[in-house]
Amino acid sequence: MKLHNLTPAKGSVKSEKRVGRGPGSGLGKTAGRGSNGAKSRSGYARKIGFEGGQMPIQRRLPKFGFKNHNRVEYKAVNLSALQTISERYNLTAIDVDVLMNAGLASKGDLVKILGNGELTAKLDVTADAFSATAIKKIEEKGGTVTKL
Repeated sequence: MKLHNLTPAKGSVKSEKRVGRGPGSGLGKTAGRGSNGAKSRSGYARKIGFEGGQMPIQRRLPKFGFKNHNRVEYKAVNLSALQTISERYNLTAIDVDVLMNAGLASKGDLVKILGNGELTAKLDVTADAFSATAIKKIEEKGGTVTKL
């Protein structure tokens, strides 16, 4: 085998379609676009949501609902998760940074501690918000609650 003998595999290289180059090419006249309509014109770009002239779904369905722009959204973390973290890393104080390192919260998240689960360790917990049951359970075990 020499360099002048090398050729690509059969069928791997196809020639480019040369459209609109006369009737003999098979792609003359309309250049493979069909006869009439928007799709046959140059510069055609379908609008987002266009359904061929049928009334699009975003216009068929009614508007509904309400989005409260003043809503404050918290990342919920249960006491059972705090218990697991404190056992795994031997911690007595838990704050947002600890929860971020454990993968329970992301940067910029507001964290709310909820009272689901049992707490056996005495913990000093710092977070943005607490439920009443969470505060009660943490303080029963001798821990402290600090709101940011």
